[in-house]
Amino acid sequence: MQGLKARILASVAVLLSLVYCGLTTPSTFLSLERVYPPSHHGQIEQLRAHDRVRHARLLQNLTGSVVDFPLHGTSDPNLAGLYYTKVKLGSPPKEFNVQIDTGSENLWVTCNSCSDCPRTTWLPIQLSSYDSNSSSTARLIPCSMCTSAFQAKCSPQTNQCSYTTQYADGSGIFGHYVSDTLHFDRIQGQSYIDSSASIIFGCTTYEFGGLTSSLSTLDGIFGFSQGPLSVISQLSSRGLTPKVFSHCLKGDEKGGGILALGEILEPSIVYSPLVPPRHHYYLNLQSIAVNGKILPIDPATFTAHDRGTIIDSGTTLAFLVEDAYVPFVHAITSAVSPSLTPFISDENQCYHVTTSLAEVFPAVSLNFVGASMVLKPEEYLIRQIGIGVWCIGFQKAQGGVTILGG
Repeated sequence: MQGLKARILASVAVLLSLVYCGLTTPSTFLSLERVYPPSHHGQIEQLRAHDRVRHARLLQNLTGSVVDFPLHGTSDPNLAGLYYTKVKLGSPPKEFNVQIDTGSENLWVTCNSCSDCPRTTWLPIQLSSYDSNSSSTARLIPCSMCTSAFQAKCSPQTNQCSYTTQYADGSGIFGHYVSDTLHFDRIQGQSYIDSSASIIFGCTTYEFGGLTSSLSTLDGIFGFSQGPLSVISQLSSRGLTPKVFSHCLKGDEKGGGILALGEILEPSIVYSPLVPPRHHYYLNLQSIAVNGKILPIDPATFTAHDRGTIIDSGTTLAFLVEDAYVPFVHAITSAVSPSLTPFISDENQCYHVTTSLAEVFPAVSLNFVGASMVLKPEEYLIRQIGIGVWCIGFQKAQGGVTILGG
């Protein structure tokens, strides 16, 4: 969910197109440059118009009619440690900043009736809360509609379909379901088409645990797993969007990336099939190599039925099961010795580095079926507070599942 903790929630099946920015050629993505001076407030509309045309160009290789969500945030835990986008809900529409999470199902936002929810955040956004009374298209979901698909309970006192969600890091939420209008822009060719649809989402009235921290608080969470209540399932079931989404996370310090309901058709992208019939997005991770040498890890470590490897954008770091974590850390430490002296800090393997990372640290390769993801040192190390201190960003998983986070 947030911070360095992993979450695992239940869900059911959807076709997924996951894109890792590092797998494309350098020419695939262009640098963003400011066209108009920031001091000219009258140029805001020009900036918006310029961005909309540019996004249409970037996404013209998507099949059919697609929906583009602007992506913000970064995977750097010293900064945001998460990725988020904006959704527009209600009539008139109101914007909410929500975390992108492929490991959970529902879209939920904070209710205005939540008395204990954070009101401030360190992120560069203004927090908002949802008020069903202020929307002409809002309606509560009564107990009669609380089917098994909701994984919810009925509250007889209020006749509302309510939910309770607890994440693996101990944080959680309470709330009730509502139906209201989601506003979005569909891209058809190089044109944007204003669209809307009534969807069911959560209105959270109580938060606890890490969610109440103001360090990286958002208005809610945008679940993209495979359950029937996910937005992609709701929209695709009505033929409004494809049953595919493409999610590209930029790993540099500027962050951002692409999130689109639709499939990217790009020749330089390589694909690895999902492992069916799992609830989460499982991939077949076959091996890990350090400096081109395959580590002595039993392949069943990543593929056994009670184990496996999950992609989860809501998790910040990567979590390797112990049978993979130990040889991985040993291989990195052996490769940098005797140039660097390793030390342990907060259970993380760290190093004092006085030269460039590329001079001493090896490349790491995650080898999947049909695709390999090659990580440079700055992509698996994290700079710690202090001069020249870098630590391995991969963590030891507490259970039997390997989780590849943002």
